Amino acid sequence: MSTGPSAKKGARRVAAARSSSFSPAKRPARAAKPAQPPRLIVLNKPYDVLTQFTDDQGRATLKDYVPVAGVYPAGRLDRNSEGLLLLTNNGALQARIAEPKYQMSKTYWVQVEGAASAEQLQSLQQGVELNDGMTLPAQAEIIPEPDLWPRNPPIRFRANIPTTWLRITITEGRNRQVRRMTAAVGLPTLRLVRVQIGPWALDGLQPGEWRDVAATLP
Repeated sequence: MSTGPSAKKGARRVAAARSSSFSPAKRPARAAKPAQPPRLIVLNKPYDVLTQFTDDQGRATLKDYVPVAGVYPAGRLDRNSEGLLLLTNNGALQARIAEPKYQMSKTYWVQVEGAASAEQLQSLQQGVELNDGMTLPAQAEIIPEPDLWPRNPPIRFRANIPTTWLRITITEGRNRQVRRMTAAVGLPTLRLVRVQIGPWALDGLQPGEWRDVAATLP
């Protein structure tokens, strides 16, 4: 039997042909997870609750009130502030609500220390110089004391100093912006409740309560 160079070349050609004719079985493609329908939740965030779902220090979080997987806050609300918080599973809707470039309006009822003057209101309306720059003009007016749930713990009053309730609407979303604005004009914030974001409002929700609303872009 010949084992010369020509025989070896022939054997290699046969092996290559067999190899090229063999194709391993293809694995079946994994089925894509079905897209979740857009969801938007309106929550009345209680005082002393973090605007996140986890905390390694054991503090109250959104998980204690919203047992819904896959939704995330659209914007922030400080731990010591109360009221309207929106949560969604839709990235486009979250961006439309929270990103500053869209200037989504946010309205707050704010109890401040002191008797607000016309000059202080005008300063809030025209814009206030903060350590991160001048704020945009805001809507600010004095309102009667609103019919709100009691805060727990209650705010600390100073008996010899009056308080004023304001309605303030801003279109920015800086960290603790309303508190810093009122402090800058000499009216420290005692209690802050957000009541509306764009077209969405609390509409009777009590602290810790939530409801689904239509998940549509305004």
